[in-house]
Amino acid sequence: MKENRSNRPVIRPLPVMDRARQVTDALADYVEEARLQAGDRLPAERELMSALAVGRSTIREAIRHFQALGVIETRKGSGTYLLKPVSRATIHMPLSFDAVHLRDALLQTLEVRRGIECEAGMVAARRRTAKDLVVIEEKLNEMERVHLEKGTSGPEDLAFHLAVYDATHNPLFRQLLEQMRETFERFWEHPFDRQDFARRSFPFHRTLFNAITAGDPEAARAETLKILDIVEEDIKEMSK
Repeated sequence: MKENRSNRPVIRPLPVMDRARQVTDALADYVEEARLQAGDRLPAERELMSALAVGRSTIREAIRHFQALGVIETRKGSGTYLLKPVSRATIHMPLSFDAVHLRDALLQTLEVRRGIECEAGMVAARRRTAKDLVVIEEKLNEMERVHLEKGTSGPEDLAFHLAVYDATHNPLFRQLLEQMRETFERFWEHPFDRQDFARRSFPFHRTLFNAITAGDPEAARAETLKILDIVEEDIKEMSK
């Protein structure tokens, strides 16, 4: 009796590995194998493009990741320099949690986001400079423009929150987000296939900015909670 092939599980093709992640790993391996130390110069952008056979945008994305982690700096007209030695083991912090269902994964990551983002908003309200406020407002204006045009603004929303993190002048906030982003984005990109997910939180980004501008940490915390409370409501409503 022949096996019914229609009942056999499908073996799906492997996803293409993210090119920027590959470049990041390759650079970390190079730093470790070359035994580079703080103050040593990394290969030039053009040299990396040729050696790794990738485009300029991919190299720059990997460099931005290292900058966010605080391990390299780019000096205008001079090059990119190592601030501290790294290895592949130190540039990635794999996150894992036992969440079979999307709803559970979203609620679990939301708990982590609530703690980090509320604190970041409060610290930003205390420490922001005039320059920080200009950058945050630029990101907010772009987020609002895209949102009104398309009804959604995921990348622009992230850029706004990153600007708030930078205004804390504590590099660990951005570093934590960069380390967690890959895991978070698996679940947070158009959850439930709903473009309107968390759309009701849109106006509170402006009021969060106003609280940070006013230097009011408690107001910044309250506005952040309004955003995240709406996110939680939508998770529970849309997962029914």
